[in-house]
Amino acid sequence: MAGFFAGVLSSIAALPCAMAEVLFYPRPESLDDARGDYPFQLLQLALIKAGSGQQVVMSPHYMQQNRSIIEVAKDTGKVHITATMTSVEREQQLLPVRIPISKGLIGWRLLLVRHGEHNLYRDVRAVADLAPYRVAQGHDWPDLAILRANGADPAPVSSYNSLFGMLKAGRIDYLPRSVQEIWAEAAHHPDLAIEPYLVLRYPAADYFFVNRNNTRLAEQIRLGLEAAIADGSMDQLFYRHYGALLREAALDKRRVIELANPLLPPETPLARKELWFRLEDLKKVP
Repeated sequence: MAGFFAGVLSSIAALPCAMAEVLFYPRPESLDDARGDYPFQLLQLALIKAGSGQQVVMSPHYMQQNRSIIEVAKDTGKVHITATMTSVEREQQLLPVRIPISKGLIGWRLLLVRHGEHNLYRDVRAVADLAPYRVAQGHDWPDLAILRANGADPAPVSSYNSLFGMLKAGRIDYLPRSVQEIWAEAAHHPDLAIEPYLVLRYPAADYFFVNRNNTRLAEQIRLGLEAAIADGSMDQLFYRHYGALLREAALDKRRVIELANPLLPPETPLARKELWFRLEDLKKVP
């Protein structure tokens, strides 16, 4: 590991120095949305580890996921970097930094349901058993196509916030949300609850993405992340943000329903075990 770390540092040193500049990262979709806190802090850490003089700040206005992708792809200057789940299509639009920023946790999905209905799913053993229950996902989220590929029929929804209104109103029965998202969402919507028996899991990676022409920025982020992996600071940040949530989720006590992800690009670094969260990593939770 020491030799690898030294190699990363020498690669960083070889990058040409850049003038300090401000980089915009998309502000989350609503003012009370904390989903962007960890990737934003990880991006700051990566730029520091890479020795970059660039400063990253939140964009002035909140931005839906698809809009941030468009802004980065068009190089408008409104957003320079976004973080989102990868897919073949997204890697054609943008330049990915292929290090999963949440260690694949984005693919571990708990079900958000209405209070009093969490026992409905006690006997679910496969995704086919969820067929009687209605579900929705963001219209531009890879999750929509993933669920469809596994036999579910999610309704496409244009607004993140409207998903919760649909669930409360009984227009849908559950929302699959990632471990790092669902607890804050449940706290913000106290009439909703987290189903206690299941976890849907599919291989998924959320990456930092930049404009396809901005190879230098992508390399800076990559080298900074590699340095943070090598010295343990990425893991420290990850468990500081998500350790309590992982303890609460008790993933090792849930029934894991494995789903396929046909959108996962072949270049996904699945062979690098250190990049991915596994159930045995629960022992690392402080």
